[in-house]
Amino acid sequence: MLKKWLNKMLPSGRSSKKAESKTVIPAERHNIRAEMLSFAAENVIRRLKGAGFQAYVVGGAVRDLLLGIEPKDFDVATDATPEQVHKLFRRSRIIGRRFQIVHVMNGAETIEVTTFRGGAKVHQNARGRIMKDNTYGSIEEDAMRRDFTCNALYYDPEKEEILDFHNGIADVAARRLVMIGDAAERYREDPVRILRAIRLSGKLGFELSEETAAPIAESICRLKHEPVARLFDEIMKLLFSGHARECLKRLNGFDIPDDIHPLLNALRVSDGIAGKMTVLALKNTDERLRADKSVSVGFVLAALMWPELERHWKSNLQQGLKPAPALSDAINTMRETVERGWGVPQRFSATMREIWMFQPQFENRKGARPHKLFAQTRFRAAYDFLLLRAETGNADRALAEWWTAFQTASPEQRADMTKNEAAARHEKNEGQAKKRRRRRRKPKPERAAAAGA
Repeated sequence: MLKKWLNKMLPSGRSSKKAESKTVIPAERHNIRAEMLSFAAENVIRRLKGAGFQAYVVGGAVRDLLLGIEPKDFDVATDATPEQVHKLFRRSRIIGRRFQIVHVMNGAETIEVTTFRGGAKVHQNARGRIMKDNTYGSIEEDAMRRDFTCNALYYDPEKEEILDFHNGIADVAARRLVMIGDAAERYREDPVRILRAIRLSGKLGFELSEETAAPIAESICRLKHEPVARLFDEIMKLLFSGHARECLKRLNGFDIPDDIHPLLNALRVSDGIAGKMTVLALKNTDERLRADKSVSVGFVLAALMWPELERHWKSNLQQGLKPAPALSDAINTMRETVERGWGVPQRFSATMREIWMFQPQFENRKGARPHKLFAQTRFRAAYDFLLLRAETGNADRALAEWWTAFQTASPEQRADMTKNEAAARHEKNEGQAKKRRRRRRKPKPERAAAAGA
């Protein structure tokens, strides 16, 4: 339906590298209605307009509504400065360094409000990356400064009009991702746009236009100069897009240098147990996100980094350490690598450590220990990780099945399970002790005779 009216209204060619004239799409020619917006978004726009400012829903929300997708959140663009927005909304705060934005809290929802960016010269470093960008301008300049044509669409809920400056609606209909302006220059300004292009194309099922894809090969090395924490954040967006496997497939289509980010290297492992764990962890994450279920960043990272941790663990075991101390030492060895080298925030690395430390404890299934483990906060995440390991051949499947049965059993059945496990362990130990027991050798005849004399 969308394509039908687009064919009548707009040209189907690619967007020009230069700013195009504004096209106004009236309500009768698109599928977005004001009631599709959240109450918070409508309220923010209403108050901004009531104060004499321009205000539009912009970016991914407009794009998603055109595609028939319910937006996760709504962003608003305005000609009001951050200070003016902050003054207008009591529950708001100004954030950001490179470009200041305002978070307006309305009930449980947070609306991100940005001021139209100008086209004036911005502060860049020697590599061309934008370092500071607090130059404000008109809506036309703002549209030119946005990254992709599908994100440069402005919706006015009062008039129910869409303003399109770069043929973005046609690109949405053609499922084509097009960079606004010269793509090579835009990647120089902000190399992270490369990862953003790959993520959006994979998430939306769009194809990168030739002009957008061509400069990636020569520009991708610029990513290694980005702060590791910023790269981590963008990779997390890719992994938790709900289409991580498709994004990863597209990412692997480019020749990515090994020195950009260790997490990208871990994601590229495709063989052995490590590859199986990566694929299964991302598959489960995609399915949970599409079912609108919660996901754990710490769990996914624990799976991606487990192969490296396990190498340290096995090395410690070979040196004679017991399983739990060996694993604890391996985790401490990796901690600085995880938090600094990978840019993982402590709140996630703490979850990873707890999940990892649970793994050898699952082996102890006798007495009160299983009951204590089951009562701990991180039990479920650690148990799910055990299942993941078992499914990929990294852990004993019988062990995972025992813990599955333990959770659904009654208190009496659990007591029997731990007693049976203790009895089985005792019997096994007794058997091993008998095998190890040395039999007394009978003395040789001549020695016996000598002793008798």
